[in-house]
Amino acid sequence: MKALFAQLARFGAVGAVGFVVDVAVFNLLRVTLFSPENMHAGPVWAKVVSTSIAIIVNWIGNRYWTFGSHRRPQAIREGIEFAIVSVGGMGIGLACLWISHYVLGFTSILADNVSSNIIGLALGTVFRFWLYRSWVFRPRAVPTEARADDVKVPPRTSTGPILTVPTAD
Repeated sequence: MKALFAQLARFGAVGAVGFVVDVAVFNLLRVTLFSPENMHAGPVWAKVVSTSIAIIVNWIGNRYWTFGSHRRPQAIREGIEFAIVSVGGMGIGLACLWISHYVLGFTSILADNVSSNIIGLALGTVFRFWLYRSWVFRPRAVPTEARADDVKVPPRTSTGPILTVPTAD
């Protein structure tokens, strides 16, 4: 349980860095290039870009620090799985933003930040941590050669060959 809390704390620290990156890029894009005055779906596109950049930052932090002991040698496969989970988490944040901005009509920059960067982030974080831990960075069984003291040899009988059986002692 202590290891889980330590891992959760590291995940939170990495996520905080990603959050700062996400919010800063989102707001910069939201008031400039992807302003709703310039582009109808501007806030959504600003969120897609900002979250994509934050995903890269988070993957690096989680790969080398949070889940470092469980990272795989196949970084490309791990990165693809991480991206799939992250896009799912981004979808949660985007859904919150879309509902708030386009369905409920809360179109201020404050409302966009609350819906995507507070509510969407909280829901997406639970989703991502669970899937990162249980799928992307899950502990994998690594076959090891049996040590000599792990092998028990039954007495030799005249009816068959010697059989060695590794045990879990």
